[in-house]
Amino acid sequence: MYWIGPSLLAITHIGLIVWLVCLILLRQCGTSDTRLAWIVLIVLAPFIGAVAYIFLSGDRVAGKRRRHHADVHAEYAMSREAPTEYLLASQTDIPAPYDRIFSLAGAISESDVLGGNSIELVGGRDEFDDAFVQDIDQSTETVHVLTYIYLDDSVGQHVGQALIKASQRGVAVRLQVDSVGSRSFLDSQLRRDMEKGGVRIAEMLPARLLRVMFARMDIRNHRKIAVFDNARGWVGSRNIASPHFAPKAKYAPWVDCMAVVRGPAVRDLQCIFLEDWEVNTGECLESMLHDAPETIDGSACCQIVGTGPNFNNEALTQILHACFHAAKDELVLTTPYYVPDAATEAALRAAALRGVHTTLIVPARNDSHLVGLASRSHYAGLIQAGVEIQEFEAGVLHAKTMTVDHKLFMIGSANLDRRSLELNFEVSMFGWCPEFASRLHFLQMSYVAQSSPVKSSHWLNLPPHKRLLYNMAGLLSPLL
Repeated sequence: MYWIGPSLLAITHIGLIVWLVCLILLRQCGTSDTRLAWIVLIVLAPFIGAVAYIFLSGDRVAGKRRRHHADVHAEYAMSREAPTEYLLASQTDIPAPYDRIFSLAGAISESDVLGGNSIELVGGRDEFDDAFVQDIDQSTETVHVLTYIYLDDSVGQHVGQALIKASQRGVAVRLQVDSVGSRSFLDSQLRRDMEKGGVRIAEMLPARLLRVMFARMDIRNHRKIAVFDNARGWVGSRNIASPHFAPKAKYAPWVDCMAVVRGPAVRDLQCIFLEDWEVNTGECLESMLHDAPETIDGSACCQIVGTGPNFNNEALTQILHACFHAAKDELVLTTPYYVPDAATEAALRAAALRGVHTTLIVPARNDSHLVGLASRSHYAGLIQAGVEIQEFEAGVLHAKTMTVDHKLFMIGSANLDRRSLELNFEVSMFGWCPEFASRLHFLQMSYVAQSSPVKSSHWLNLPPHKRLLYNMAGLLSPLL
Protein backbone atom coordinates (compact mmCIF):
# COMPACT_ATOMS: atom_id res chain seq x y z
CA MET A 1 0.00 0.00 0.00
CA TYR A 2 3.07 2.26 -0.35
CA TRP A 3 1.37 4.03 -3.24
CA ILE A 4 -1.51 5.45 -1.12
CA GLY A 5 0.54 8.38 0.23
CA PRO A 6 1.76 9.70 -3.15
CA SER A 7 -1.62 9.03 -4.77
CA LEU A 8 -3.49 10.89 -2.05
CA LEU A 9 -1.08 13.80 -2.40
CA ALA A 10 -1.57 13.87 -6.18
CA ILE A 11 -5.37 13.77 -5.83
CA THR A 12 -5.24 16.59 -3.26
CA HIS A 13 -2.96 18.57 -5.57
CA ILE A 14 -5.28 18.20 -8.57
CA GLY A 15 -8.41 18.77 -6.48
CA LEU A 16 -6.99 22.01 -5.04
CA ILE A 17 -6.15 23.29 -8.52
CA VAL A 18 -9.60 22.41 -9.92
CA TRP A 19 -11.40 23.95 -6.94
CA LEU A 20 -9.44 27.22 -7.12
CA VAL A 21 -9.77 27.47 -10.91
CA CYS A 22 -13.55 27.08 -10.56
CA LEU A 23 -13.61 29.78 -7.87
CA ILE A 24 -11.66 32.13 -10.14
CA LEU A 25 -13.89 31.52 -13.14
CA LEU A 26 -17.07 31.96 -11.08
CA ARG A 27 -16.09 35.40 -9.76
CA GLN A 28 -18.17 38.22 -11.19
CA CYS A 29 -15.51 40.91 -10.75
CA GLY A 30 -12.06 41.02 -12.31
CA THR A 31 -10.76 40.88 -15.87
CA SER A 32 -9.91 37.94 -18.10
CA ASP A 33 -6.16 38.58 -17.92
CA THR A 34 -6.31 38.79 -14.11
CA ARG A 35 -8.13 35.44 -13.97
CA LEU A 36 -5.58 33.92 -16.34
CA ALA A 37 -2.68 35.20 -14.24
CA TRP A 38 -4.17 33.67 -11.09
CA ILE A 39 -4.72 30.37 -12.88
CA VAL A 40 -1.10 30.32 -14.12
CA LEU A 41 0.19 31.00 -10.59
CA ILE A 42 -2.05 28.32 -9.05
CA VAL A 43 -1.10 25.69 -11.63
CA LEU A 44 2.63 26.39 -11.20
CA ALA A 45 2.53 26.65 -7.40
CA PRO A 46 -0.85 25.45 -6.13
CA PHE A 47 -0.28 25.73 -2.39
CA ILE A 48 1.47 29.11 -2.52
CA GLY A 49 -1.05 30.26 -5.11
CA ALA A 50 -3.95 29.14 -2.94
CA VAL A 51 -2.74 31.16 0.04
CA ALA A 52 -2.05 34.19 -2.17
CA TYR A 53 -5.47 33.96 -3.82
CA ILE A 54 -7.36 33.65 -0.55
CA PHE A 55 -5.67 36.70 0.98
CA LEU A 56 -4.86 38.87 -2.05
CA SER A 57 -7.57 38.31 -4.63
CA GLY A 58 -10.30 40.78 -5.48
CA ASP A 59 -10.65 44.26 -4.04
CA ARG A 60 -11.96 43.27 -0.63
CA VAL A 61 -12.31 46.02 1.93
CA ALA A 62 -13.91 44.85 5.19
CA GLY A 63 -17.69 44.85 4.79
CA LYS A 64 -18.45 47.11 7.77
CA ARG A 65 -15.85 49.61 6.63
CA ARG A 66 -17.12 49.48 3.05
CA ARG A 67 -20.69 50.22 4.16
CA HIS A 68 -19.54 53.04 6.41
CA HIS A 69 -17.45 54.46 3.57
CA ALA A 70 -20.48 54.30 1.26
CA ASP A 71 -22.53 56.38 3.72
CA VAL A 72 -19.74 58.92 4.20
CA HIS A 73 -19.07 59.11 0.48
CA ALA A 74 -22.74 59.82 -0.25
CA GLU A 75 -22.77 62.54 2.40
CA TYR A 76 -19.69 64.27 1.00
CA ALA A 77 -20.82 63.82 -2.60
CA MET A 78 -23.76 66.09 -1.83
CA SER A 79 -21.48 68.67 -0.24
CA ARG A 80 -19.12 68.42 -3.19
CA GLU A 81 -21.84 69.70 -5.53
CA ALA A 82 -20.78 73.31 -5.77
CA PRO A 83 -23.47 76.02 -5.88
CA THR A 84 -24.36 77.30 -9.34
CA GLU A 85 -22.90 80.74 -8.66
CA TYR A 86 -19.62 79.14 -7.55
CA LEU A 87 -19.42 77.09 -10.75
CA LEU A 88 -20.20 80.18 -12.83
CA ALA A 89 -17.35 82.03 -11.14
CA SER A 90 -15.04 79.09 -11.94
CA GLN A 91 -15.93 78.63 -15.60
CA THR A 92 -13.38 77.18 -17.98
CA ASP A 93 -12.57 77.73 -21.64
CA ILE A 94 -10.80 74.49 -22.55
CA PRO A 95 -10.73 73.98 -26.34
CA ALA A 96 -11.90 70.84 -28.12
CA PRO A 97 -11.03 68.00 -28.17
CA TYR A 98 -9.36 68.36 -24.76
CA ASP A 99 -12.59 69.55 -23.12
CA ARG A 100 -14.05 66.09 -23.64
CA ILE A 101 -11.48 64.64 -21.25
CA PHE A 102 -12.78 66.81 -18.42
CA SER A 103 -16.39 66.07 -19.34
CA LEU A 104 -15.61 62.36 -19.08
CA ALA A 105 -13.79 62.86 -15.77
CA GLY A 106 -16.78 64.74 -14.39
CA ALA A 107 -19.19 62.02 -15.47
CA ILE A 108 -17.26 59.19 -13.80
CA SER A 109 -15.54 60.82 -10.83
CA GLU A 110 -18.14 63.17 -9.29
CA SER A 111 -15.87 66.20 -9.62
CA ASP A 112 -16.04 69.33 -11.76
CA VAL A 113 -13.27 71.01 -13.70
CA LEU A 114 -12.85 74.46 -12.15
CA GLY A 115 -11.11 77.52 -13.49
CA GLY A 116 -9.46 80.39 -11.64
CA ASN A 117 -6.62 78.42 -10.04
CA SER A 118 -2.91 79.12 -9.79
CA ILE A 119 -0.38 76.28 -9.59
CA GLU A 120 3.24 76.11 -8.48
CA LEU A 121 5.55 73.17 -9.22
CA VAL A 122 7.80 71.81 -6.49
CA GLY A 123 10.15 69.50 -8.32
CA GLY A 124 13.60 69.89 -6.78
CA ARG A 125 14.90 67.29 -4.35
CA ASP A 126 15.56 69.89 -1.64
CA GLU A 127 12.59 72.20 -2.27
CA PHE A 128 9.86 70.15 -0.62
CA ASP A 129 11.00 70.24 2.99
CA ASP A 130 11.37 74.02 3.32
CA ALA A 131 8.33 74.91 1.19
CA PHE A 132 6.08 72.43 3.01
CA VAL A 133 7.17 73.56 6.47
CA GLN A 134 6.74 77.18 5.41
CA ASP A 135 3.10 76.49 4.54
CA ILE A 136 2.62 74.84 7.93
CA ASP A 137 4.23 77.79 9.70
CA GLN A 138 2.01 80.29 7.86
CA SER A 139 -1.25 78.44 8.58
CA THR A 140 -3.64 80.11 10.99
CA GLU A 141 -6.70 77.82 11.12
CA THR A 142 -6.20 74.26 9.84
CA VAL A 143 -3.43 71.98 8.63
CA HIS A 144 -4.54 68.74 6.99
CA VAL A 145 -1.93 66.22 5.80
CA LEU A 146 -2.53 62.77 4.32
CA THR A 147 0.39 60.58 3.26
CA TYR A 148 1.12 56.95 2.50
CA ILE A 149 4.59 56.96 4.09
CA TYR A 150 5.72 59.05 7.03
CA LEU A 151 9.30 58.30 8.12
CA ASP A 152 10.95 59.31 11.38
CA ASP A 153 13.94 60.79 9.53
CA SER A 154 15.27 64.33 9.08
CA VAL A 155 12.29 65.41 6.93
CA GLY A 156 9.78 63.64 9.18
CA GLN A 157 11.27 65.30 12.23
CA HIS A 158 11.28 68.74 10.59
CA VAL A 159 7.66 68.43 9.47
CA GLY A 160 6.65 66.88 12.80
CA GLN A 161 8.10 69.74 14.83
CA ALA A 162 6.37 72.27 12.56
CA LEU A 163 3.04 70.45 13.05
CA ILE A 164 3.52 70.52 16.84
CA LYS A 165 4.27 74.25 16.79
CA ALA A 166 1.20 74.89 14.63
CA SER A 167 -1.00 72.97 17.06
CA GLN A 168 0.45 74.82 20.05
CA ARG A 169 -0.44 78.19 18.52
CA GLY A 170 -4.07 77.11 18.11
CA VAL A 171 -4.16 75.64 14.60
CA ALA A 172 -6.24 72.47 14.19
CA VAL A 173 -3.71 69.91 12.90
CA ARG A 174 -4.86 66.58 11.47
CA LEU A 175 -2.53 63.94 10.03
CA GLN A 176 -3.57 60.71 8.29
CA VAL A 177 -1.02 57.99 7.55
CA ASP A 178 -1.34 54.54 6.03
CA SER A 179 -1.06 51.63 8.45
CA VAL A 180 1.45 49.70 6.32
CA GLY A 181 3.36 52.51 4.65
CA SER A 182 3.88 54.34 7.96
CA ARG A 183 4.14 51.33 10.24
CA SER A 184 7.45 52.39 11.85
CA PHE A 185 6.22 55.96 12.39
CA LEU A 186 3.06 54.75 14.14
CA ASP A 187 5.26 52.96 16.70
CA SER A 188 7.77 55.81 17.03
CA GLN A 189 8.55 58.33 19.74
CA LEU A 190 7.94 61.05 17.15
CA ARG A 191 4.31 59.98 16.82
CA ARG A 192 3.89 60.06 20.62
CA ASP A 193 5.53 63.50 20.83
CA MET A 194 3.28 64.84 18.07
CA GLU A 195 0.11 63.57 19.74
CA LYS A 196 1.29 64.97 23.08
CA GLY A 197 1.79 68.28 21.30
CA GLY A 198 -1.83 68.31 20.09
CA VAL A 199 -1.49 66.82 16.60
CA ARG A 200 -4.38 64.47 15.86
CA ILE A 201 -3.15 61.37 14.00
CA ALA A 202 -5.36 58.81 12.25
CA GLU A 203 -4.19 55.38 11.07
CA MET A 204 -5.71 54.52 7.68
CA LEU A 205 -6.76 50.95 6.80
CA PRO A 206 -5.36 49.32 9.96
CA ALA A 207 -3.40 46.17 9.13
CA ARG A 208 -3.91 43.55 11.84
CA LEU A 209 -3.56 39.78 11.70
CA LEU A 210 -7.20 39.23 12.65
CA ARG A 211 -8.37 41.44 9.77
CA VAL A 212 -6.70 39.35 7.09
CA MET A 213 -9.72 37.03 6.72
CA PHE A 214 -12.08 39.94 6.13
CA ALA A 215 -10.09 42.37 3.98
CA ARG A 216 -7.06 42.49 1.73
CA MET A 217 -4.08 43.83 3.64
CA ASP A 218 -2.36 45.01 0.46
CA ILE A 219 -5.10 47.50 -0.46
CA ARG A 220 -3.64 50.75 0.82
CA ASN A 221 -4.38 54.47 0.93
CA HIS A 222 -1.61 55.69 -1.36
CA ARG A 223 -2.75 59.32 -1.56
CA LYS A 224 -0.55 62.35 -0.84
CA ILE A 225 -2.62 65.42 0.05
CA ALA A 226 -2.06 68.53 2.15
CA VAL A 227 -4.51 71.40 2.63
CA PHE A 228 -3.62 74.54 4.55
CA ASP A 229 -6.38 76.89 5.80
CA ASN A 230 -8.68 75.52 3.10
CA ALA A 231 -6.85 77.84 0.70
CA ARG A 232 -3.66 76.13 -0.43
CA GLY A 233 -3.46 72.47 -1.47
CA TRP A 234 -0.62 70.08 -2.26
CA VAL A 235 -0.95 66.99 -4.45
CA GLY A 236 1.61 64.70 -6.06
CA SER A 237 3.95 61.82 -5.34
CA ARG A 238 6.08 62.93 -2.39
CA ASN A 239 5.78 61.11 0.92
CA ILE A 240 6.88 62.71 4.19
CA ALA A 241 10.36 61.25 3.93
CA SER A 242 13.87 62.22 2.94
CA PRO A 243 14.88 61.55 -0.69
CA HIS A 244 17.53 59.23 0.79
CA PHE A 245 14.62 56.99 1.93
CA ALA A 246 16.32 54.90 4.62
CA PRO A 247 14.25 51.69 4.15
CA LYS A 248 15.59 51.34 0.58
CA ALA A 249 18.66 53.56 0.69
CA LYS A 250 20.59 51.62 -1.97
CA TYR A 251 18.13 52.85 -4.62
CA ALA A 252 18.18 56.48 -3.46
CA PRO A 253 17.54 59.24 -4.10
CA TRP A 254 13.78 59.11 -4.59
CA VAL A 255 12.86 61.80 -7.13
CA ASP A 256 9.39 63.31 -6.74
CA CYS A 257 7.35 66.36 -7.62
CA MET A 258 4.31 68.07 -6.15
CA ALA A 259 1.83 70.66 -7.38
CA VAL A 260 0.74 73.45 -5.05
CA VAL A 261 -2.65 74.82 -6.05
CA ARG A 262 -4.62 77.86 -4.90
CA GLY A 263 -8.22 78.45 -5.93
CA PRO A 264 -11.47 76.46 -6.23
CA ALA A 265 -9.73 73.09 -6.81
CA VAL A 266 -8.51 73.14 -3.19
CA ARG A 267 -12.06 72.44 -2.06
CA ASP A 268 -12.04 69.04 -3.79
CA LEU A 269 -8.71 68.11 -2.16
CA GLN A 270 -10.21 69.12 1.17
CA CYS A 271 -13.30 67.01 0.45
CA ILE A 272 -11.20 63.88 -0.18
CA PHE A 273 -9.19 64.48 3.00
CA LEU A 274 -12.29 65.00 5.14
CA GLU A 275 -14.05 61.96 3.69
CA ASP A 276 -11.04 59.79 4.58
CA TRP A 277 -10.86 61.44 8.00
CA GLU A 278 -14.45 60.59 8.88
CA VAL A 279 -14.04 57.00 7.65
CA ASN A 280 -10.96 56.60 9.84
CA THR A 281 -12.01 58.54 12.95
CA GLY A 282 -15.81 58.84 12.86
CA GLU A 283 -15.56 62.63 13.15
CA CYS A 284 -17.71 64.50 10.63
CA LEU A 285 -16.22 67.78 9.44
CA GLU A 286 -18.45 68.20 6.39
CA SER A 287 -19.37 71.73 7.47
CA MET A 288 -15.82 72.85 6.65
CA LEU A 289 -16.71 72.53 2.96
CA HIS A 290 -19.31 75.28 3.25
CA ASP A 291 -16.54 77.89 3.10
CA ALA A 292 -15.30 77.39 -0.45
CA PRO A 293 -11.95 78.82 -1.56
CA GLU A 294 -12.28 81.97 -3.61
CA THR A 295 -11.61 82.09 -7.32
CA ILE A 296 -8.30 83.89 -7.76
CA ASP A 297 -6.58 85.58 -10.64
CA GLY A 298 -5.24 82.34 -12.08
CA SER A 299 -5.41 80.75 -15.50
CA ALA A 300 -5.30 77.08 -14.56
CA CYS A 301 -8.33 74.83 -14.99
CA CYS A 302 -8.06 71.89 -12.58
CA GLN A 303 -10.03 68.74 -11.83
CA ILE A 304 -9.33 66.57 -8.77
CA VAL A 305 -10.03 62.86 -9.23
CA GLY A 306 -10.06 60.54 -6.22
CA THR A 307 -10.15 56.81 -6.96
CA GLY A 308 -10.21 53.63 -4.91
CA PRO A 309 -11.64 50.12 -4.60
CA ASN A 310 -14.87 51.33 -3.01
CA PHE A 311 -15.70 54.03 -5.55
CA ASN A 312 -14.51 55.27 -8.93
CA ASN A 313 -11.84 52.59 -9.24
CA GLU A 314 -12.04 52.59 -13.06
CA ALA A 315 -12.15 56.35 -13.48
CA LEU A 316 -8.41 56.95 -13.67
CA THR A 317 -7.90 54.30 -16.35
CA GLN A 318 -10.68 55.74 -18.50
CA ILE A 319 -9.42 59.32 -18.16
CA LEU A 320 -5.87 58.28 -19.07
CA HIS A 321 -7.16 56.53 -22.19
CA ALA A 322 -9.00 59.72 -23.18
CA CYS A 323 -5.80 61.73 -22.70
CA PHE A 324 -3.79 59.32 -24.87
CA HIS A 325 -6.39 59.50 -27.62
CA ALA A 326 -6.62 63.31 -27.46
CA ALA A 327 -2.86 63.88 -27.85
CA LYS A 328 -1.98 65.52 -31.18
CA ASP A 329 1.75 66.24 -31.07
CA GLU A 330 3.44 64.99 -27.89
CA LEU A 331 2.72 62.77 -24.91
CA VAL A 332 5.20 62.38 -22.04
CA LEU A 333 4.71 60.08 -19.03
CA THR A 334 6.80 59.41 -15.94
CA THR A 335 6.12 56.52 -13.57
CA PRO A 336 8.22 54.37 -11.24
CA TYR A 337 6.19 51.24 -11.99
CA TYR A 338 4.96 50.47 -15.49
CA VAL A 339 2.76 47.37 -15.38
CA PRO A 340 -0.51 48.45 -17.05
CA ASP A 341 -3.51 46.49 -18.23
CA ALA A 342 -3.73 45.56 -21.91
CA ALA A 343 -6.19 48.33 -22.80
CA THR A 344 -4.01 51.07 -21.30
CA GLU A 345 -0.94 49.83 -23.13
CA ALA A 346 -2.92 49.55 -26.38
CA ALA A 347 -4.04 53.18 -26.03
CA LEU A 348 -0.46 54.30 -25.40
CA ARG A 349 0.83 52.37 -28.40
CA ALA A 350 -1.99 53.76 -30.56
CA ALA A 351 -0.88 57.31 -29.74
CA ALA A 352 2.64 56.58 -30.97
CA LEU A 353 1.40 54.72 -34.06
CA ARG A 354 -0.62 57.72 -35.24
CA GLY A 355 2.42 59.98 -35.08
CA VAL A 356 2.31 61.44 -31.57
CA HIS A 357 5.82 61.78 -30.13
CA THR A 358 5.32 59.49 -27.14
CA THR A 359 7.91 59.24 -24.35
CA LEU A 360 7.83 56.95 -21.31
CA ILE A 361 10.35 57.66 -18.52
CA VAL A 362 10.92 54.94 -15.91
CA PRO A 363 13.71 54.15 -13.40
CA ALA A 364 16.68 52.15 -14.66
CA ARG A 365 16.87 50.45 -11.24
CA ASN A 366 13.55 49.59 -9.64
CA ASP A 367 13.17 49.05 -5.89
CA SER A 368 10.84 46.14 -6.72
CA HIS A 369 12.83 43.59 -8.71
CA LEU A 370 9.78 41.63 -9.88
CA VAL A 371 7.97 44.79 -11.01
CA GLY A 372 11.11 45.90 -12.84
CA LEU A 373 11.25 42.60 -14.72
CA ALA A 374 7.53 42.74 -15.51
CA SER A 375 7.90 46.31 -16.80
CA ARG A 376 10.57 45.23 -19.25
CA SER A 377 8.29 42.54 -20.64
CA HIS A 378 6.27 45.42 -22.17
CA TYR A 379 9.22 47.15 -23.84
CA ALA A 380 9.23 45.28 -27.14
CA GLY A 381 5.62 46.11 -27.99
CA LEU A 382 6.10 49.76 -27.04
CA ILE A 383 9.27 50.10 -29.09
CA GLN A 384 7.68 48.50 -32.13
CA ALA A 385 4.84 51.03 -31.89
CA GLY A 386 7.33 53.91 -31.77
CA VAL A 387 7.24 54.77 -28.06
CA GLU A 388 10.53 56.28 -26.86
CA ILE A 389 11.53 54.66 -23.56
CA GLN A 390 13.99 56.47 -21.29
CA GLU A 391 15.49 54.78 -18.20
CA PHE A 392 16.27 57.29 -15.45
CA GLU A 393 19.75 56.70 -13.99
CA ALA A 394 19.91 59.19 -11.09
CA GLY A 395 17.89 57.26 -8.50
CA VAL A 396 14.29 56.07 -8.38
CA LEU A 397 12.10 58.35 -10.48
CA HIS A 398 9.03 58.30 -8.25
CA ALA A 399 7.14 61.21 -9.89
CA LYS A 400 3.83 60.30 -11.52
CA THR A 401 3.24 62.89 -14.23
CA MET A 402 1.82 63.36 -17.71
CA THR A 403 1.90 66.22 -20.20
CA VAL A 404 -0.10 66.32 -23.43
CA ASP A 405 0.87 68.76 -26.19
CA HIS A 406 2.47 71.15 -23.63
CA LYS A 407 -1.07 72.16 -22.61
CA LEU A 408 -2.79 69.43 -20.63
CA PHE A 409 -1.22 67.83 -17.56
CA MET A 410 -1.68 65.26 -14.82
CA ILE A 411 0.15 64.99 -11.52
CA GLY A 412 -0.75 62.71 -8.65
CA SER A 413 -0.05 59.64 -6.55
CA ALA A 414 -0.99 56.85 -8.97
CA ASN A 415 1.51 54.67 -10.80
CA LEU A 416 0.87 53.12 -14.20
CA ASP A 417 0.28 49.70 -12.68
CA ARG A 418 -2.70 47.57 -11.77
CA ARG A 419 -2.30 48.27 -8.07
CA SER A 420 -2.80 52.03 -8.51
CA LEU A 421 -5.33 51.80 -11.31
CA GLU A 422 -7.56 49.16 -9.69
CA LEU A 423 -6.79 48.60 -6.00
CA ASN A 424 -5.30 51.47 -4.01
CA PHE A 425 -6.91 54.73 -2.95
CA GLU A 426 -5.27 57.38 -5.13
CA VAL A 427 -5.67 61.05 -6.01
CA SER A 428 -4.78 62.77 -9.28
CA MET A 429 -5.07 66.32 -10.54
CA PHE A 430 -5.79 66.79 -14.24
CA GLY A 431 -5.58 70.28 -15.63
CA TRP A 432 -5.49 72.61 -18.60
CA CYS A 433 -2.83 75.30 -18.30
CA PRO A 434 -0.24 75.73 -21.08
CA GLU A 435 2.03 77.69 -18.73
CA PHE A 436 2.09 75.08 -15.96
CA ALA A 437 2.14 72.17 -18.44
CA SER A 438 5.22 73.70 -20.06
CA ARG A 439 6.96 73.96 -16.68
CA LEU A 440 6.07 70.35 -15.91
CA HIS A 441 7.28 69.32 -19.38
CA PHE A 442 10.59 71.11 -18.72
CA LEU A 443 10.95 69.08 -15.51
CA GLN A 444 10.20 65.89 -17.44
CA MET A 445 12.92 66.79 -19.97
CA SER A 446 15.36 67.25 -17.08
CA TYR A 447 14.60 63.63 -16.21
CA VAL A 448 15.34 62.65 -19.82
CA ALA A 449 18.71 64.42 -19.54
CA GLN A 450 19.54 62.05 -16.67
CA SER A 451 18.30 58.97 -18.52
CA SER A 452 19.55 56.47 -21.05
CA PRO A 453 17.36 55.67 -24.06
CA VAL A 454 16.32 52.07 -24.54
CA LYS A 455 17.70 51.16 -27.96
CA SER A 456 15.38 49.22 -30.20
CA SER A 457 18.23 47.31 -31.90
CA HIS A 458 19.32 45.98 -28.53
CA TRP A 459 15.90 45.29 -27.05
CA LEU A 460 14.38 43.56 -30.05
CA ASN A 461 17.34 41.17 -30.17
CA LEU A 462 17.54 40.15 -26.53
CA PRO A 463 19.21 36.84 -25.64
CA PRO A 464 16.59 34.09 -25.14
CA HIS A 465 17.28 33.72 -21.41
CA LYS A 466 16.56 37.41 -20.74
CA ARG A 467 13.43 37.41 -22.87
CA LEU A 468 12.27 34.29 -20.99
CA LEU A 469 12.86 35.97 -17.62
CA TYR A 470 11.06 39.19 -18.55
CA ASN A 471 8.11 37.40 -20.13
CA MET A 472 7.72 35.04 -17.18
CA ALA A 473 7.51 38.05 -14.87
CA GLY A 474 5.11 39.66 -17.34
CA LEU A 475 2.67 36.77 -16.88
CA LEU A 476 2.14 38.03 -13.33
CA SER A 477 1.56 41.64 -14.43
CA PRO A 478 -2.19 41.56 -13.62
CA LEU A 479 -1.34 40.59 -10.03
CA LEU A 480 1.25 43.33 -9.45
